[in-house]
Amino acid sequence: MNSQTFRPRGPRPLADIAAAPIAGALRQAGFAATEVVTRWDEIVGEDLARRSAPVKIAWPRRPQGREAGEQEPGTLHVRVETPFALDIQHLSATIVERVNAFFGWRCVASVRLSQAPLAPRKPRPVPPAPPDEARLAKAIETVEDEALRRSLARLGRAIGRGPAGTR
Repeated sequence: MNSQTFRPRGPRPLADIAAAPIAGALRQAGFAATEVVTRWDEIVGEDLARRSAPVKIAWPRRPQGREAGEQEPGTLHVRVETPFALDIQHLSATIVERVNAFFGWRCVASVRLSQAPLAPRKPRPVPPAPPDEARLAKAIETVEDEALRRSLARLGRAIGRGPAGTR
């Protein structure tokens, strides 16, 4: 009987290889889930994400005798560009609400801001229109419902781009 474990052949996606080391580094910074960093723009919105970045979540010390299942909410430390610090301070309750809603439990109680310049963000590349736009338009021209036609067109373009915008 062969006791070797199964290993798939061929190249593996870089995301699979880098996921464990990235998760470990983020866990040391207080992030229980990497989604706070990787999906920050989805959590708080693109406008806030352009002007801020999560740094860490500081969890309070657990008092003696407290059960392991009862976790106190932490403080989310956010780096913000100086000109927008006051705006984001006023929106801190909204940030707390959005982070907690994203995770489905009260994991953050407050936000603490630190003013520092952010690394410049590269704009997302706009994917080129697929070469078969005419074929897509012809395929959906018989659909009467306008909302359904727009959804089908968006689906067709996404399929034409292939996985993660490649093609």
